[in-house]
Amino acid sequence: MFDVKEKSILELQAAMEAGETTSAELVISYMNRISELNLSGPVLNAILELNVEAVTIAMAMDRERKLKGKRSNLHGIPILIKGNIGTNDQMHTSAGSRALKDHYAPEDANLVKQLREAGAVIMGKANLTEMAKFFAVDIKNGYSSWGGQVINPYGADWDASGSSTGSAVAVAASLCAAAVGTETCGSILSPSWRNGIVGLKPTVG
Repeated sequence: MFDVKEKSILELQAAMEAGETTSAELVISYMNRISELNLSGPVLNAILELNVEAVTIAMAMDRERKLKGKRSNLHGIPILIKGNIGTNDQMHTSAGSRALKDHYAPEDANLVKQLREAGAVIMGKANLTEMAKFFAVDIKNGYSSWGGQVINPYGADWDASGSSTGSAVAVAASLCAAAVGTETCGSILSPSWRNGIVGLKPTVG
């Protein structure tokens, strides 16, 4: 199985282009790490749920690569999406709240549409500070009623910050190639530096 630990998107893309691995194998490798680190071991709680269609989508991207070449540098790359971002698939869009545990988005958010068009594989939903910390000012960073408490992979006693906590922790622990968060007031920048990764905050729109 291909070793995905600490690999950048460009390194993964180069490995697929060279025939050293496939998108499907990358998804499985990341899911193995999720099983080892998110669901057992340190139990990071960085992920709310996995996309049951991820391997199938990855296999489709592998076939397309062989027939037509890659769409972009995101072609076949496993990506996690913060749990408050809409995806029109079998995954919930709950913002980490049990109150929305049965909610499915009627359409993809625009950024999700763009990721799919670029060939990225939406592998799952990342845990977060519930409702992006909008419903309670004293909620603990990285806690949601559905996903539980997200743990900093460098030390359980260290605040992993929020609200894009699961997205940052998942990247830091190599549970995905990259993750998408949302920014309200430091919600990308703060968990990024707290977990030793790079977070990019784009301009609004």
